[in-house]
Amino acid sequence: MEPAEHLFRQEAGRLVAILTRLFGVHNLALAEDVVQDAFCRALETWKFHGVPDNPSAWLMTTAKNRALEILRREGTARKFAPELGRFLESEWTLAPVVEEHFGIAAIQDGQLRMMFSCVRPGIPEETQLALILHLLCGFSVEETAAAFLKNAAAMEKRIGRAKKTLARSRRLFDLTGAEDVAARLPAVLRALYLLFNEGYHGASAESAVRGELCAEARRLVSLLLDNPRTATAAARALAALLCFLAARLPGRLDAAGNLTPLVEQDRSSWDRALIAEGRRQLDLSATGSEVSAYHLEAAIASLHANAATAEDTDWAGIVSLYDTLMKTQPSPVVALNRAVALAQRDGAARGLEAIASIEDRRRLARYPFYFAAMGEFALRLARRDEARQHFQAALTLARSPMEKRFLESRLRDCGPRR
Repeated sequence: MEPAEHLFRQEAGRLVAILTRLFGVHNLALAEDVVQDAFCRALETWKFHGVPDNPSAWLMTTAKNRALEILRREGTARKFAPELGRFLESEWTLAPVVEEHFGIAAIQDGQLRMMFSCVRPGIPEETQLALILHLLCGFSVEETAAAFLKNAAAMEKRIGRAKKTLARSRRLFDLTGAEDVAARLPAVLRALYLLFNEGYHGASAESAVRGELCAEARRLVSLLLDNPRTATAAARALAALLCFLAARLPGRLDAAGNLTPLVEQDRSSWDRALIAEGRRQLDLSATGSEVSAYHLEAAIASLHANAATAEDTDWAGIVSLYDTLMKTQPSPVVALNRAVALAQRDGAARGLEAIASIEDRRRLARYPFYFAAMGEFALRLARRDEARQHFQAALTLARSPMEKRFLESRLRDCGPRR
């Protein structure tokens, strides 16, 4: 990703949230237009004058000035945020109110309110998640479609319909007075989980690891932890999980930029501070009786973090946790991960048996590491022709040059075709 695109992804969600709170959610399209205009101005200006020392502040100032211009020009001709109406109509209060909404606390509050506003009745759950990724996380329509393995044109229509539903609500969700924060929080957590996954091992054609997406997911989760109404046990468990996984990012690629499987990673490269924070959040998540899927996944990740080597890993404990996860939130992907853990505990043949028993395996047909796992187990059993077929199938589904190089290396390990 180019630096300018990276910056836009970082700032787009913040700016859309601020401007939507100022203009009103019914003027969402206007907020998006102002953000796009600020970014276009940045590209034009920076081309001749160079990138400023603080490009984020430059974009914020440009968007703020444009917002003031629109509010002054249109006055009472357009209805803006209902709760700010009288302040925005007076020149004495207009500039201070706009300035206040560009403050750090207001930005954080605005992003939370926007996230929860996207999770509303009338918008299907998957589309709620797509809307959060698109509006709050700067995902393009194409990237959002890829995250859900959907057609881009169909996703664009779904997001368009969802934006119209959101605009009809007239007001952003208010976390201080609403009773359904708890009802909406699971979908918000799910969206941030998906955002992190897209960075960790997503479908991008550019790179197999996108650290900026992982960092953005962790930042947005931290906003939830800063608010007493959203700092739930599940939110803390998700924070713990993302810390443990982010700690492993330095080991995901070798010095040449090639993917490295977990069992082969240099664990001395893992971020110990993030692992410590993951443990802290996991301990804090243990309050109360709730045991979410995030608790189980975080516990699995913590066992990996505790082991000095792959051989030292408590694979029996990990299999047991996957067994529980399959009871609470079964899915083909969870079953595949369980099969990998079984292979580490009981051998490659047991791993292949577990994969063969996965229900609805067709849902994994577009996932390259489904075939790669079968290839890995067959290779360990010296069934080289079978392994080659699986790795070849995985290679046709590879989503990045790094994945292709990894699978090509595994094909070479299979030796010449007999």
